[in-house]
Amino acid sequence: MSELFTFFGLVSHDHYWIFLTHLFLVVGIVIFMANRAMQLRRVPTGMQNAMEAFLGGVLSMGKDTIGKEDARTYIPLVATLGLFVVVANMIGIIPGFEAPSSMLDFTLALAIAIFVYYNYEGIRRNGVIKYFAHFSGPVWWLAWLMFPIEIISHISRIISLSFRLFGNIKGDDLFLAVILMLAPYFAPLPAYALLTFSGLLQGFIIMILTYVYLAGAVHISEDH
Repeated sequence: MSELFTFFGLVSHDHYWIFLTHLFLVVGIVIFMANRAMQLRRVPTGMQNAMEAFLGGVLSMGKDTIGKEDARTYIPLVATLGLFVVVANMIGIIPGFEAPSSMLDFTLALAIAIFVYYNYEGIRRNGVIKYFAHFSGPVWWLAWLMFPIEIISHISRIISLSFRLFGNIKGDDLFLAVILMLAPYFAPLPAYALLTFSGLLQGFIIMILTYVYLAGAVHISEDH
C-alpha cells in the first residue's frame, strides 16, 4: 500500500523497501520481547508474566491437538510463529506503519516454511516410505485415486494459509484507511478494537493450524 503514508516511505516508496523495513522492525520487536521475558527475576515483570501466560496457552492448545510430549517439542516453533504473526499484524494498526502480513511476500514465505517443516517432521519421525504410504489411504485399491488427491490437498494448504492471512490483514488495512479518511477522530476507535481482535485471531489460527498439520504428519495410524 505505497499510496498510504508510512515513516519508512519517507526514504523510498519501493515495495520491497517498505516490506523489508517493516519486517525487520517486527523481528526486532519480537527479539526484544523474548529477551525481556527470558530475564529471570525473583519478582516477574509484566512482560515476563505476559509471555508465561502466552506460552501456557500455546502449550494447552498443543496438548489438545498433538499430545503433551509433542506439544512441548514443537512449542518453540508454534509460539514463535504466533508471536511473529501477531506483532506483524498489530503494527499495521499504528498510523505511519504497514503490516508486513498485508503483503503476499510475507504470508507466502510463512506458508511455505510451515509446509516444508511439517512434511520434514513427518518424514523424520516415520520414514520416507511410511510417510508417503499414508497418502494412499487405508484402502489399497483406492490408492491410485487417494494419492494425487492427498498431494493436491497438502499443496493447497500453502495457498489457503498465505491468502487467508494476506486477505484478512490487507482488508483490515484498507478498512482502517477508509475510516481514517472519512472520520479521523472518534469513529476509528471501534475499528481499532475490531482490527486488534482480528490480528490476534489470525495469530491463533496460524498456531492451531501448525499444530494440526504437525499432528497429521507425525501421528500416522498403523492401518495406513
